[in-house]
Amino acid sequence: QVQHVESGGGLVQPGGSLRLSCVTSGFLISAYSMSWYRQAPGKERELVATIDATGRRKDYSDSVKGRFSISRDNSKNTVSLQMNSVKVEDAAVYLCKVYPRRYDYWGQGTQVTVST
Repeated sequence: QVQHVESGGGLVQPGGSLRLSCVTSGFLISAYSMSWYRQAPGKERELVATIDATGRRKDYSDSVKGRFSISRDNSKNTVSLQMNSVKVEDAAVYLCKVYPRRYDYWGQGTQVTVST
């Protein structure tokens, strides 16, 4: 029933920008912290950013701090990730998730490719 649909991925040049979105159905996200993860081939899934239910508190991994920004629109049941100053190392499939571990729902993610 719970479904995350990520979008906005694509090809971006190093130094460029991209905005990812995640729309959740079958689950009201307004009362929960939400997170963005990413997974690159041969690597473990990495927690990239988290935002609390109100949108007031945000946390980022050291690798993206200062470059990425997480946001949410509870009225649209969506979470976004603004990616700026993109690096080759940012290439991965990006997925959103309800932050608490018990809510183990995953979508297909959206592919971000970084290349000249």
